Amino acid sequence: MTQKSILSGTTHRLPSDMQKVFLADADSLEAWNSLTPLARNEWICWVTIVKKAETRQEHLIRLGEDLRKGKRRPCCWPGCPHHNPKAGKWLPNSAIKRARPKSQSRNSLKSTKVTVVRKK
Repeated sequence: MTQKSILSGTTHRLPSDMQKVFLADADSLEAWNSLTPLARNEWICWVTIVKKAETRQEHLIRLGEDLRKGKRRPCCWPGCPHHNPKAGKWLPNSAIKRARPKSQSRNSLKSTKVTVVRKK
C-alpha cells in the first residue's frame, strides 16, 4: 500500500477535517496536491474562517466537489485576509485590527440627540 502525502498551504496548516476529505477521495487529493501553495492556502482559509460548524461542513463538501470539477480557487472569495489586508472584513475584529479613520472616533459613532420641531 502506497502512502500519499497531503500538501499544506503557505500560512495555514491543513486541519484534520480537511485531511479526512482528501483521504476519502483520491481524485480530490490529486487535485489538491497539484495546486500551488498559495492556492492551497486560500482553500484552507476559506474553509476555516467561517463561524458556524454547519457552514464549515458545507465548505468541506464543496471543497471536494470543486476540486473534482477542476476549480483551482474558492469561488466568490476575496482572498486570505492574512495575505490581503483589504479582505480583513472576513476575520473577527480580534484577529485583525482594522484602523479606524480619525473622522470616525468612538465618540462620533454614538447616537446623537435630535430635537424635532413640529409645526402646528
